[in-house]
Parts: sequence; C-alpha cells; structure tokens
Amino acid sequence: MDRNKLRQLLQEVKDGELDIPAALERLKSFPYDDLGFAKIDTHRHLRRGFPEVIFCQGKTPSQVVDIFQTLRRNEHLVMATRATADVFDAIRMKHPGARYNESARIVLSAEPPTARTEKRVVVVSAGTSDMPIAEEAAVTAECMGCPADRIYDVGVAGIHRLLDNREKLAAGNVIIAVAGMEGALASVVGGMVERPVIAVPTSVGYGASFEGLAALLAMLNSCAPGVAVMNIDNGFGAGYFASIINLGE
Repeated sequence: MDRNKLRQLLQEVKDGELDIPAALERLKSFPYDDLGFAKIDTHRHLRRGFPEVIFCQGKTPSQVVDIFQTLRRNEHLVMATRATADVFDAIRMKHPGARYNESARIVLSAEPPTARTEKRVVVVSAGTSDMPIAEEAAVTAECMGCPADRIYDVGVAGIHRLLDNREKLAAGNVIIAVAGMEGALASVVGGMVERPVIAVPTSVGYGASFEGLAALLAMLNSCAPGVAVMNIDNGFGAGYFASIINLGE
C-alpha cells in the first residue's frame, strides 16, 4: 500500500475536504501489497464485499503463510482454498487459531461469521465422491454470511433419495448441484425447483467422463431453464456466486 497516499487521504478527511463515503470510494482503487512473488489485493473487500481468497494449489506453504499474514493484518476472516494438511500446519505455526475443513480443503483464520441473510443456499451432491467440491461450495457460502444446507449422495442412480428431500430443496433460495459422471443431477434439480440452480461438474468418473468434461457438457446442454454452470470442480465459485445472489437481492 502507498502510505503517502493513505496519509494524504486521511488528512483530506480530517480537514473536511473529503467525506467518509468519498474516502471509501477512493480506497477501493488503492494499490496492493507487493510481496515480490504475489501482489495482494488488500482492498478487495471494499470493492467486492469479500476479501481476496488464497488459492493454495501451486504455491509453497511458505508463500501461502506470507499471503495469509498480509491479509490477516486487515481482515478478521482469511480464507485459503485447496489447502493440504501441510499448508494448514504451516499456517497454524503462525496463527494457532486457524482451523481446517479437511473435506472442503479450506483453511480459515476464524469461524465463519453470523449469517447476514435468512435466504438459504442448498448444496446437493450426486455422490459421496463429489463431497469435497460440495463442501467447498457450502463453506464458501457460509464464510460470506449465507446459511448453507447440505443434501449429499442423492444422485439419479437412486433418484428416490433426491425426491425424499423435496422440502429441503424448496427451502433454498439458490440450489448448487454438484455431480460428476454424466452430470444429470443438475437437470433433474432444475426441473424440480423454481429457484436458480448453479451446476458444478466434478472430475469424478470413469475414463469416458474425461475428468469432468462429460458432466460439464451435459450441464451446459441442460434442457431445464434457470441452470447456470461453473467450471469443473469449482465449488468455490459456485458458493461465491450463490452468496452474491442471496445477499444482493
């Protein structure tokens, strides 16, 4: 962050030349913290309503820790996705209060906040193997202040399991449907509810599923209206988008 610009901004507020809303608006475009290997967007919370999230895959544990510490200086809740147990151990050495959701592969600096809305996100997974992506979506929604309900292992191979949960589905303001294999769950759910459905294809499946490509194409070609599709295994993106819908209405 450019400290000289910040001092100038504070002085303008103090002198009455700038009011608080205008100062916050200017802060949105302030620079980042440059760590050399990463440029940390410390004002993303002001622009987007949620801080920058650390994507751990491809980063060393020490790099993740440095980014985590930089964000933690300004944010109560720091979130790191696709984190391994080794990354969590490295973070916990510096931040003993950090917690790890092993299923979601997410490290948090604190407990998720109290819900900011009564509108619920319902996360549905086709199989147990899809749970890591489904949990990533659910935890992301909770971190953004949206209550999340989970309905797991209700794929179309035993569709009666899904039908038994119609009331839970109907209670959701946004539904996230997570499925690998042929990805049919999203179309079925889309035909059952009047709410928006966010489909997430997963890389779960045998050879001809092509690591999620078959599910992705099936979801993109869904005949059910009101279905939006995320990229393969992008539970984080689904949880984020569902929260924007719930908090923005």
